[in-house]
Amino acid sequence: MNLELAGKVALVTGSSRGIGLAIAEALHQEGCTVVLNGRDRERLDNVAQRMDVTGITADVAEEAGAQSLVNEVVLRFGALDILVSNAGSGTSLPPGQEDWAEWQRMLGLNLRTAVNSVSAARGALAGSRGVALCISSICGSAALGAPLAYAAAKAALNSYVRGMSRVLAAEGVRINALAPGNILFKGSSWEKHLANNPQTVKDMLEREVALKRFGSAAEIANVAAFLCSAKSSFITGEVLIADGGQLRS
Repeated sequence: MNLELAGKVALVTGSSRGIGLAIAEALHQEGCTVVLNGRDRERLDNVAQRMDVTGITADVAEEAGAQSLVNEVVLRFGALDILVSNAGSGTSLPPGQEDWAEWQRMLGLNLRTAVNSVSAARGALAGSRGVALCISSICGSAALGAPLAYAAAKAALNSYVRGMSRVLAAEGVRINALAPGNILFKGSSWEKHLANNPQTVKDMLEREVALKRFGSAAEIANVAAFLCSAKSSFITGEVLIADGGQLRS
């Protein structure tokens, strides 16, 4: 399917590896002018050079960082058509062991990054009648044993997307969330779990996931590219789940 994305300017935060990188690659393959973002300058530069795209280092957990990032994108390329907010982390403490500092850290990484990025890009996206996509998690929709602060932050992100969709629709902008399930990629937490406890992981997949396997970053990227395209033009304010049939409701 031709997603008609050629020539669009796309910014993907948290895109130096994993799902964010896969989304950036998918958009690049569709003909987008892609801008990568991350906090690790060396890793970001290496990936940007390999893809032959622009990489901009910025911390979008800070309002000023998100705004300077968007400003630089618009200054360089004249517009912003697509924002994918992928910056975040699920690495935290076991459920119930989080102190307030950890709650604040998780909210900062998984909610504030998205709010800051969307707020910073709002004017540019309105100008292009563009699209915002926030990468969430199925942990925001059900109690799956994930760290509580992470799950709560993703639940808050889902609520933000649903509510903000009404505001942005009046400006000609769509916003959705994409909630992946268990995704295996190089450097992921599942890669470590699989190496340390392969049978436990296999049993979990057999028991919990209808398709009985991990998803790949490329599979999530394909869905993301669709949600960023005009092929999904009647979809906004939704949390689309891609989890191989793990959630029961």
